[in-house]
Amino acid sequence: MTPKFRNMMTAAAALALAGCATGFDTKVSRFQNMPAPEGQTFAIVPADQENDGSLEFNVYADMVAAEMAEEGYVEASDLASADLIVQLGYGVDDGQRVVVDQDPFGYRRRAFYARYGGLWGRPYYRYYRPRYYRGSRVGFYFGWDDPFWYGRDLRVYTEYRSALDIDIRRADTNEAVFEGTAKARSRTDELGTLVPNLITAMFTDFPGNSGETVKITVKEEESED
Repeated sequence: MTPKFRNMMTAAAALALAGCATGFDTKVSRFQNMPAPEGQTFAIVPADQENDGSLEFNVYADMVAAEMAEEGYVEASDLASADLIVQLGYGVDDGQRVVVDQDPFGYRRRAFYARYGGLWGRPYYRYYRPRYYRGSRVGFYFGWDDPFWYGRDLRVYTEYRSALDIDIRRADTNEAVFEGTAKARSRTDELGTLVPNLITAMFTDFPGNSGETVKITVKEEESED
């Protein structure tokens, strides 16, 4: 991926955070027995075989490769020559509607979730590719024009759950040396926004303390680096 194209992707992710004071909040869980970087080579493969050869996957794989290189590992010229196999997976669910009860002065009183029938609101499925609904349900479009207001006191928006999984194994023994998951909730289901921020979170203080789950907030300025 060219530096210009990478800058375009990170800029798009930064724009999605514009106006958000706290940034992009994630929960990152990591289990690791990573070898100290001594020039070991690595290759990145998709967790979902449907992404094999995907241009979109290649963009995210390049981002992960850049992070691995910063840690001191070297990208292999091909899979056969790699010391470490990095398996990359990502996805976002269909979303669920959140209804916030607010008083007339703007103070939030409580929130509750309203599911969109059987499909909407289901748990996150690994490496799920989002479906983009062009038709309307119950009189309006979900996701494109949020938030909605019903009367004076109810605010309704769609919340999506996304996740990124990275598993690393030794190529010769298939021994697991890293298993990590970064999760987030957001009001967008755009993978081009979500995945770069999840990658940034995953590689913050990489490889992390084994068995620890931490909250990592990706600030807007971090996305612009």
